[in-house]
Amino acid sequence: MAELTTLSAADIAGGIVAGEFSAGEVVSAHLDRTARLNADLGAFARVTGTEALRRAEFIDDAVASGSAPGVLGGVPCPIKDLTPVAGVGIEAGSAALKGSVADVDDDIVGWLAEAGTISTGKTATPEFGLPCYTEPAGAPPAVTPWDCAKMAGGSSGGAAVAVATGMAPIAHASDGGGSIRIPASCCGLVGLKASRGRIGPGRLRQPGPGLTTDGVLSRTVADTAVSLDVLAGRGQGLTYHAPPQQPGFLESARTPPRHLRIGVLTTPVIAEAEVHQACLDAVARTVEHLATLGHDVVEAPVPFTVDRWTAFEDIWAVGAATIPLPPGAEGSLRPLTRWLRERGRRVSGVSYANALSALQRLGLEVAGAWDGFDAVLTPTLAQPPLPIGALRNDADPAADFAAQTRFTPWTSVANLSGRPAISLPLHTALIDGAWLPIGVMFTGRFGAEALLLSLAAQLEDAVGWQHPFLAAEPVGLPTRSNP
Repeated sequence: MAELTTLSAADIAGGIVAGEFSAGEVVSAHLDRTARLNADLGAFARVTGTEALRRAEFIDDAVASGSAPGVLGGVPCPIKDLTPVAGVGIEAGSAALKGSVADVDDDIVGWLAEAGTISTGKTATPEFGLPCYTEPAGAPPAVTPWDCAKMAGGSSGGAAVAVATGMAPIAHASDGGGSIRIPASCCGLVGLKASRGRIGPGRLRQPGPGLTTDGVLSRTVADTAVSLDVLAGRGQGLTYHAPPQQPGFLESARTPPRHLRIGVLTTPVIAEAEVHQACLDAVARTVEHLATLGHDVVEAPVPFTVDRWTAFEDIWAVGAATIPLPPGAEGSLRPLTRWLRERGRRVSGVSYANALSALQRLGLEVAGAWDGFDAVLTPTLAQPPLPIGALRNDADPAADFAAQTRFTPWTSVANLSGRPAISLPLHTALIDGAWLPIGVMFTGRFGAEALLLSLAAQLEDAVGWQHPFLAAEPVGLPTRSNP
């Protein structure tokens, strides 16, 4: 039998129902690996092993009694530390919330639990999920296991590290400007941002302007698809609501796509940025694979000019400014967070209304430019995973923010327009003596997750990808973590 930490979520759920192993054995194996690796990789903000083992007993009792444990019954799935879990600490990567404990579960926690998942803890995130790197206050940075001197990305960086190293088969994540897809690229994973309104925010959160959505990070397209089946359709009553999908997303992933017309774009959109040759090569090789599979690939236009992205900046800053803090906690915030909050407070009501209107216009412009394509292919990022600290600039937060936009000049287009987008780990490149994952991203039409998953599964079958660190040691792991 394969090591339990190397199995997909689908294989774990199926094996538990078939009696090949128990949920308790699965959870114990993942907790053991977490205990050995987490201190050096920065995946978890806190581990809830006792609660996870208790939940595993519940799943095993259900299986023994003949009850269905859920489509993801017994699958470890930690929760990002921006999301409350009742009775568990929630610090959101911030010293300002140190010692905070959630009173109730966020709805997404309940939805995942209904499917049978088992939370093994809270994964690391940067302060309030604002930057695209995961270097939280008072904790180790989240690093990619492909080179432990390089970043895991963010803001779902801890979740990505957990999945890439066998601490979890899937992990809850969220994406407001690329925060699922960025760490997916840095850690060699599958990362889907769903359409606006596909997954509701639940009752605890304000719906907001529709930039952000929840999801998971996974190692396989099937695990991403079944997770979307679990989470989708929860947005009834929202201003934005994606149409229902029939058949389900897992079934769509199992169905090869028709002949597709795919646009390709390597020109940065939201910032003027230099694109690393490895990222350009990844797109070029993907174009070759698509042609071999019988798809048409043609050049796609830039959907809007760089100056139009200021709408996102204003909305992002106002979002930071509205985060509630305990009294007197403002001074303990990171410089970037303080800068964003100060900027957000300067945005007038009229300016914010104009930014929301601009958001809608940008969505129309993206549709006008890209609706002739079934999907548009870009690099996920402009650079391979960068060294820890390469983007962070506490002395000049404005420069920090600008550097982040140059690193991620395509991801937020999907957030602005509400379109689905998926990063796939199709390529690697030898950089600074280590092989690093290089993701490519497909952005689809609004509501077209099924097509993206079908195409992603076709590429997974035809090209495939490797996850070398599910049982093996990450590259550059400090010797103190060795057994």
